[in-house]
Amino acid sequence: MEDLNSLQSLGLTLPTPAYLIGAIIFGLLGLAGYRYGKQRARPYVKWLGVALMLYPYAISETWQLYAVGLALCAATYWLRNQD
Repeated sequence: MEDLNSLQSLGLTLPTPAYLIGAIIFGLLGLAGYRYGKQRARPYVKWLGVALMLYPYAISETWQLYAVGLALCAATYWLRNQD
């Protein structure tokens, strides 16, 4: 408990379980999108997959994580047949 208090005094907080679950789910969806885009030669899908895997490192709020993740998933779905 003392270690947690020392981290909080430095301004660091642990992510919530909802954040961790979202980061894992969107990371796996990003990996699937990347592989699909690479196999089917779909550059938009491939790079959206990379974005899905990496964006949780730049976002700290749980609601933002889910909003951006859902937007990137929607873009991947709509652009899946584009060259």
